[in-house]
Amino acid sequence: MRTSKSIAVCVLLAGAAFASGVMAQPTHHEPLQNVAQISATGTVEVQQDLLSISLTTTRDGTDAGAVQTQLKQALDAALTQAKQAAAPGQMDVRTGNFSLYPRYNKDGKINGWQGSTELLLEGKDFPRITSTAGKIQTLTMGNVSFALSREQRAKVEGEAQAQAIERFKAKATEVARSFGFGSYSLREVSVNANDQGPIPRPRMMAMSAKAEMADSSVPVEAGKSTVLVNVSGSVQMK
Repeated sequence: MRTSKSIAVCVLLAGAAFASGVMAQPTHHEPLQNVAQISATGTVEVQQDLLSISLTTTRDGTDAGAVQTQLKQALDAALTQAKQAAAPGQMDVRTGNFSLYPRYNKDGKINGWQGSTELLLEGKDFPRITSTAGKIQTLTMGNVSFALSREQRAKVEGEAQAQAIERFKAKATEVARSFGFGSYSLREVSVNANDQGPIPRPRMMAMSAKAEMADSSVPVEAGKSTVLVNVSGSVQMK
C-alpha cells in the first residue's frame, strides 16, 4: 500500500510540474522583421481544343405518360445515331437533363404536361461532332461551347506556373536588393490557376445553324483561352 501511494504522489507532482512548464511559456511572438510579400503572374494563351454541343427537344400534352414516351423515343433515336459515330476522347456521347413537369391553368389546376430531354456530344474531333449533330433530326441544337481538355489544361498550366515562379524569384531578388539585402529565403508560398475564355455561342445562334445545316456539319469556330497562374507568398530578406 505504501508503494502505491508513493507512485500516486510522484504522478501528481510530475503533472503539476508539466502544467507549470506550460503556463511558463510566453504567450506572444516577436514581430516579423525583414519579411516581404511577393506576388507574380504567368499567362499563356492557347487554342481551345474541346467542343461540346447539346441537342434538346421539348414535348407537351395532356397525358404525362404520353409526353414521357415521346421524349424517350426522340432521345433513343438520337442516342442510337450518335453512338455509331462515337470514339473515346474524340467524340463522347452522354445524356443530359431530362425533365417532366405539370402545366397549370388560371385556376391553379393541372391541364397538361411539358417535358424536355438533352443529348450531349463532346470531344476533340470537331468535324466528327458537328457532322453527327447536323444529321440528328429528332433533337434540335441547344448550345455550343468550347473549353480546354484536361491534357491541354495541364500542359499549359505547367508552362504558366513555371513562368510565374521565375517571375516570383526575380521579383524577390529585386526587392531584397532594393532594401540593401544580399539574398532571401522562401517563407511560404501559394499557387493558384484559372483560365479565361470566350463566352459560349448564344442558344438562338446555335439553333439557327441547325435549321440551315440539316444533314450536314454545323459550322463552329473555337476561340482561345488564357491560362493564368498566380504565385504569391512571403520571403525573408537576409
